[in-house]
Amino acid sequence: MSVVFPGDYVPAQHVNLKLGPGLLQTSSIKSENTDSNVIATRAGILNHSANRSKWWIESNSRRYVPAAQELVIGSIIQKVGEGFRVDIGAAHPASLDSLAFEGATKRNKPNLKVGCLVYARVSLAHKDMEPELECFDAQTRKSEGFGELKGGFVVRCSLKMCRDLLDPKHFLLPLLGGRFPLEAAVGVNGRVWVSAKETKQTIAIARCIEAADPDGGSLDAEAVKDFLNTLDI
Repeated sequence: MSVVFPGDYVPAQHVNLKLGPGLLQTSSIKSENTDSNVIATRAGILNHSANRSKWWIESNSRRYVPAAQELVIGSIIQKVGEGFRVDIGAAHPASLDSLAFEGATKRNKPNLKVGCLVYARVSLAHKDMEPELECFDAQTRKSEGFGELKGGFVVRCSLKMCRDLLDPKHFLLPLLGGRFPLEAAVGVNGRVWVSAKETKQTIAIARCIEAADPDGGSLDAEAVKDFLNTLDI
Protein backbone atom coordinates (compact mmCIF):
# COMPACT_ATOMS: atom_id res chain seq x y z
CA MET A 1 0.00 0.00 0.00
CA SER A 2 1.19 3.53 -0.78
CA VAL A 3 -0.14 7.07 -0.57
CA VAL A 4 -1.04 8.73 -3.87
CA PHE A 5 -2.16 12.21 -4.86
CA PRO A 6 -4.32 13.47 -7.74
CA GLY A 7 -2.40 13.18 -11.02
CA ASP A 8 -0.05 10.43 -9.83
CA TYR A 9 0.37 7.48 -12.18
CA VAL A 10 -0.59 4.09 -10.75
CA PRO A 11 1.13 0.84 -11.90
CA ALA A 12 -2.20 -0.89 -12.52
CA GLN A 13 -1.85 -3.47 -15.30
CA HIS A 14 -3.84 -6.67 -15.75
CA VAL A 15 -5.70 -8.54 -18.51
CA ASN A 16 -8.96 -8.15 -16.58
CA LEU A 17 -8.20 -4.80 -14.98
CA LYS A 18 -11.01 -3.26 -12.92
CA LEU A 19 -10.64 0.23 -11.48
CA GLY A 20 -12.46 1.32 -8.35
CA PRO A 21 -13.02 4.72 -6.73
CA GLY A 22 -10.32 7.32 -7.17
CA LEU A 23 -8.73 5.94 -10.35
CA LEU A 24 -9.13 6.93 -14.00
CA GLN A 25 -7.80 5.24 -17.14
CA THR A 26 -6.66 7.78 -19.73
CA SER A 27 -6.81 7.10 -23.46
CA SER A 28 -3.20 7.59 -24.55
CA ILE A 29 -1.03 9.47 -22.03
CA LYS A 30 1.37 7.14 -20.21
CA SER A 31 3.88 7.55 -17.43
CA GLU A 32 7.56 7.87 -18.30
CA ASN A 33 8.49 5.31 -15.63
CA THR A 34 5.83 2.66 -16.38
CA ASP A 35 3.56 1.64 -19.24
CA SER A 36 0.49 2.43 -17.14
CA ASN A 37 -2.07 4.99 -18.28
CA VAL A 38 -4.02 4.94 -14.99
CA ILE A 39 -3.94 8.07 -12.83
CA ALA A 40 -5.27 8.92 -9.38
CA THR A 41 -8.11 11.43 -9.13
CA ARG A 42 -8.09 11.75 -5.33
CA ALA A 43 -5.60 11.61 -2.47
CA GLY A 44 -5.56 8.45 -0.38
CA ILE A 45 -4.12 4.99 0.14
CA LEU A 46 -3.70 2.87 -2.99
CA ASN A 47 -5.00 -0.70 -2.64
CA HIS A 48 -5.24 -3.69 -4.94
CA SER A 49 -6.53 -7.26 -4.82
CA ALA A 50 -4.25 -10.28 -4.33
CA ASN A 51 -4.01 -10.95 -8.08
CA ARG A 52 -3.65 -7.20 -8.84
CA SER A 53 -6.71 -7.19 -11.10
CA LYS A 54 -8.70 -4.74 -8.93
CA TRP A 55 -7.30 -1.39 -7.87
CA TRP A 56 -8.86 1.39 -5.81
CA ILE A 57 -8.03 4.32 -3.53
CA GLU A 58 -9.27 4.52 0.03
CA SER A 59 -9.83 7.99 1.41
CA ASN A 60 -12.11 9.32 4.09
CA SER A 61 -13.78 11.97 1.96
CA ARG A 62 -16.86 13.83 3.17
CA ARG A 63 -18.98 13.52 0.03
CA TYR A 64 -19.75 10.22 -1.64
CA VAL A 65 -18.65 9.95 -5.27
CA PRO A 66 -20.48 7.07 -7.03
CA ALA A 67 -18.49 4.29 -8.66
CA ALA A 68 -19.82 1.33 -10.66
CA GLN A 69 -20.70 -1.87 -8.75
CA GLU A 70 -20.74 -0.15 -5.36
CA LEU A 71 -23.54 -0.88 -2.88
CA VAL A 72 -25.59 2.09 -1.70
CA ILE A 73 -28.60 2.89 0.44
CA GLY A 74 -30.86 5.52 -1.07
CA SER A 75 -34.11 7.31 -0.40
CA ILE A 76 -36.79 7.77 -3.06
CA ILE A 77 -37.28 11.51 -3.59
CA GLN A 78 -39.39 11.57 -6.76
CA LYS A 79 -41.26 9.31 -9.15
CA VAL A 80 -40.47 10.15 -12.77
CA GLY A 81 -42.22 8.35 -15.62
CA GLU A 82 -41.25 4.68 -15.48
CA GLY A 83 -38.66 5.13 -12.74
CA PHE A 84 -37.55 6.95 -9.63
CA ARG A 85 -35.03 9.55 -8.56
CA VAL A 86 -33.02 8.45 -5.54
CA ASP A 87 -30.96 10.44 -3.06
CA ILE A 88 -27.71 8.54 -2.39
CA GLY A 89 -25.79 11.41 -0.82
CA ALA A 90 -23.88 12.28 -3.98
CA ALA A 91 -23.72 15.59 -5.82
CA HIS A 92 -26.65 14.52 -8.02
CA PRO A 93 -29.61 12.17 -7.48
CA ALA A 94 -29.44 8.72 -9.03
CA SER A 95 -32.02 7.19 -11.36
CA LEU A 96 -33.65 3.83 -10.68
CA ASP A 97 -35.76 2.17 -13.38
CA SER A 98 -38.93 0.48 -12.19
CA LEU A 99 -37.86 -2.64 -14.15
CA ALA A 100 -34.49 -2.83 -12.37
CA PHE A 101 -35.87 -5.26 -9.78
CA GLU A 102 -35.99 -9.05 -9.71
CA GLY A 103 -39.03 -10.30 -11.61
CA ALA A 104 -40.26 -6.81 -12.49
CA THR A 105 -42.36 -6.43 -15.65
CA LYS A 106 -44.44 -3.63 -17.11
CA ARG A 107 -47.48 -5.12 -15.40
CA ASN A 108 -45.72 -6.10 -12.18
CA LYS A 109 -43.62 -3.20 -10.92
CA PRO A 110 -42.65 -2.23 -7.37
CA ASN A 111 -44.89 0.40 -5.83
CA LEU A 112 -42.31 2.62 -4.15
CA LYS A 113 -43.40 5.89 -2.62
CA VAL A 114 -41.43 9.04 -1.80
CA GLY A 115 -39.43 8.41 1.36
CA CYS A 116 -38.99 4.66 0.82
CA LEU A 117 -35.49 3.25 1.35
CA VAL A 118 -33.80 0.98 -1.19
CA TYR A 119 -30.61 -1.09 -1.10
CA ALA A 120 -29.13 -0.94 -4.59
CA ARG A 121 -26.04 -1.41 -6.73
CA VAL A 122 -24.56 1.37 -8.85
CA SER A 123 -24.75 0.08 -12.43
CA LEU A 124 -23.48 3.24 -14.17
CA ALA A 125 -21.36 6.06 -12.83
CA HIS A 126 -19.88 8.78 -15.01
CA LYS A 127 -18.85 12.33 -14.17
CA ASP A 128 -21.02 13.76 -16.97
CA MET A 129 -24.13 11.64 -16.29
CA GLU A 130 -26.33 11.02 -13.28
CA PRO A 131 -25.71 7.63 -11.62
CA GLU A 132 -27.96 4.68 -12.42
CA LEU A 133 -29.01 2.04 -9.90
CA GLU A 134 -30.21 -1.58 -10.06
CA CYS A 135 -31.81 -3.68 -7.34
CA PHE A 136 -30.59 -7.11 -8.40
CA ASP A 137 -27.31 -8.99 -8.63
CA ALA A 138 -25.55 -8.45 -11.97
CA GLN A 139 -24.66 -12.13 -12.41
CA THR A 140 -27.62 -14.06 -10.99
CA ARG A 141 -30.30 -11.46 -11.82
CA LYS A 142 -31.77 -12.28 -8.38
CA SER A 143 -32.50 -9.74 -5.66
CA GLU A 144 -29.77 -11.14 -3.33
CA GLY A 145 -30.85 -8.76 -0.56
CA PHE A 146 -31.34 -5.74 -2.83
CA GLY A 147 -34.63 -3.88 -3.01
CA GLU A 148 -36.85 -1.98 -0.60
CA LEU A 149 -35.75 -1.79 3.03
CA LYS A 150 -38.79 -1.94 5.29
CA GLY A 151 -38.75 -0.76 8.87
CA GLY A 152 -35.45 -0.44 10.65
CA PHE A 153 -33.35 2.67 11.07
CA VAL A 154 -30.66 4.37 8.98
CA VAL A 155 -27.41 5.36 10.68
CA ARG A 156 -25.24 7.96 8.98
CA CYS A 157 -21.50 7.50 9.44
CA SER A 158 -18.21 8.19 7.69
CA LEU A 159 -17.40 6.56 4.36
CA LYS A 160 -14.44 4.79 5.98
CA MET A 161 -16.70 3.27 8.65
CA CYS A 162 -18.94 1.84 5.93
CA ARG A 163 -15.99 0.26 4.15
CA ASP A 164 -14.79 -1.16 7.48
CA LEU A 165 -18.20 -2.73 8.17
CA LEU A 166 -18.13 -4.44 4.76
CA ASP A 167 -14.91 -6.18 5.77
CA PRO A 168 -15.85 -9.68 7.11
CA LYS A 169 -12.96 -9.41 9.59
CA HIS A 170 -14.32 -6.27 11.26
CA PHE A 171 -15.41 -6.90 14.84
CA LEU A 172 -18.52 -4.75 15.23
CA LEU A 173 -21.40 -6.55 13.46
CA PRO A 174 -20.36 -10.06 14.66
CA LEU A 175 -20.05 -8.66 18.19
CA LEU A 176 -23.53 -7.14 18.09
CA GLY A 177 -24.98 -10.25 16.40
CA GLY A 178 -23.68 -12.33 19.29
CA ARG A 179 -25.77 -10.27 21.72
CA PHE A 180 -29.11 -10.28 19.87
CA PRO A 181 -30.52 -11.06 16.38
CA LEU A 182 -30.18 -8.22 13.90
CA GLU A 183 -30.34 -7.33 10.23
CA ALA A 184 -28.02 -4.87 8.56
CA ALA A 185 -27.40 -3.45 5.10
CA VAL A 186 -24.24 -1.41 4.56
CA GLY A 187 -23.93 1.15 1.79
CA VAL A 188 -20.56 2.67 0.95
CA ASN A 189 -22.27 6.06 0.67
CA GLY A 190 -22.13 6.67 4.43
CA ARG A 191 -25.42 4.98 5.35
CA VAL A 192 -26.07 1.81 7.32
CA TRP A 193 -29.57 0.33 7.68
CA VAL A 194 -30.12 -1.69 10.86
CA SER A 195 -33.12 -3.54 12.24
CA ALA A 196 -33.63 -5.50 15.46
CA LYS A 197 -36.57 -7.05 17.28
CA GLU A 198 -36.76 -4.34 19.93
CA THR A 199 -36.42 -0.60 19.49
CA LYS A 200 -33.80 -0.31 22.26
CA GLN A 201 -31.65 -2.87 20.45
CA THR A 202 -31.82 -0.86 17.22
CA ILE A 203 -30.79 2.25 19.16
CA ALA A 204 -27.91 0.31 20.74
CA ILE A 205 -26.65 -0.76 17.28
CA ALA A 206 -26.78 2.84 16.05
CA ARG A 207 -24.88 4.12 19.10
CA CYS A 208 -22.22 1.42 18.76
CA ILE A 209 -21.66 2.24 15.08
CA GLU A 210 -21.27 5.92 15.97
CA ALA A 211 -18.90 5.02 18.83
CA ALA A 212 -16.69 2.83 16.61
CA ASP A 213 -16.65 5.34 13.73
CA PRO A 214 -13.16 6.78 13.11
CA ASP A 215 -14.83 10.20 12.86
CA GLY A 216 -16.58 9.59 16.20
CA GLY A 217 -15.31 7.74 19.25
CA SER A 218 -13.09 5.35 17.27
CA LEU A 219 -13.57 2.67 19.95
CA ASP A 220 -11.97 -0.77 19.58
CA ALA A 221 -13.63 -4.13 20.30
CA GLU A 222 -13.00 -4.11 24.07
CA ALA A 223 -14.18 -0.53 24.44
CA VAL A 224 -17.38 -1.30 22.48
CA LYS A 225 -18.03 -4.33 24.76
CA ASP A 226 -17.71 -2.07 27.81
CA PHE A 227 -19.97 0.49 26.16
CA LEU A 228 -22.58 -2.21 25.43
CA ASN A 229 -22.59 -3.26 29.08
CA THR A 230 -23.63 0.27 30.06
CA LEU A 231 -26.70 0.13 27.81
CA ASP A 232 -30.03 -1.29 28.92
CA ILE A 233 -30.48 -4.08 26.36
